[in-house]
Amino acid sequence: MGKRKIVIGVSASRSIAEISFFIESKGMLATAEKFSDDVHNFFESLADDRKSYGFCRDKKRMELGLKCVNYLKKYTIVFIENKDLLHIREFIPSKLIWW
Repeated sequence: MGKRKIVIGVSASRSIAEISFFIESKGMLATAEKFSDDVHNFFESLADDRKSYGFCRDKKRMELGLKCVNYLKKYTIVFIENKDLLHIREFIPSKLIWW
């Protein structure tokens, strides 16, 4: 099983940090850390080069050639997929995407 290199963009990193900070502000420190770790483990699972993912259904992102994957039915991961590279561009709540 080959692995692609994973690059996490500033926007995605910031979104994950904001969500973790929100969870932490509610007094759930261990849950915030677990959320962040689980997201990064999911990114690792996307790096399998035997899989290919579909384009986003959002017209703007589709025209740009971006691909989308749902995470926990609440969040959408937007990324660029290449043979050697997986560049994660956005980590956004699915409610913010207009299909």
